[in-house]
Amino acid sequence: MSRARLLQTCDEAVAGIEDGSTVLVGGFGFAGMPFDLIDALIRQGARDLTIVSNNAGNGEVGLAALLKAGRVRKVVCSFPRQSDSYVFDELYRAGRIELELVPQGNLAERMRAAGAGIGAFFCPTGVGTSLAEGKETRTIDGRDYVLEHPIRGDYALISAHRADPMGNLVYRRTARNFGPVMATAAATTIVQVAEVVPLGGLDPEAVVTPSIHVDRIVPVRARHYTVQGAR
Repeated sequence: MSRARLLQTCDEAVAGIEDGSTVLVGGFGFAGMPFDLIDALIRQGARDLTIVSNNAGNGEVGLAALLKAGRVRKVVCSFPRQSDSYVFDELYRAGRIELELVPQGNLAERMRAAGAGIGAFFCPTGVGTSLAEGKETRTIDGRDYVLEHPIRGDYALISAHRADPMGNLVYRRTARNFGPVMATAAATTIVQVAEVVPLGGLDPEAVVTPSIHVDRIVPVRARHYTVQGAR
């Protein structure tokens, strides 16, 4: 039996996200970013959030708008400084936001580990750098590794292309990116989709995220942005 609920508005979808939550936010830059859920989260008002995402926001929309609204205490990401990530840059230089930098492969694998129930894993990425400071290291078969722990979210906000009413998801091209691993790593997964099709309307072979990982679905018209330029 699916636990997913099909909702009518993004405001309903993000209701109940508490102050201090860890929120996994899908997207690779603008590709696959759940813009409407983020806008609803800004209206909802939750504060002191820890955001886990590949980037630290672009321009002044989506994740950057959430940062600019002053709702985020810490960002965990791989690429905090793109040409148009000036909102994060200004907050960080002013000491108003924390950053945990995680190599991109480790970011994905740490969330995958959370979803798979893996307690921790050894990885060679970051050995001998500041990213390994304070972490357990071990030499295995002559190679040095760093112990990495899972990243779990209280909530995941992701964007998919289509869903069925049970919550099975398919993605569109590069918009797939972090959505599948985030859906497995969060206690509550909230998804905006461009279309909800009837049961049986998705090719089972094309389903990437099965409904067992999805809690709330809301259909919205997809928005697209381009890089907004540096400052």
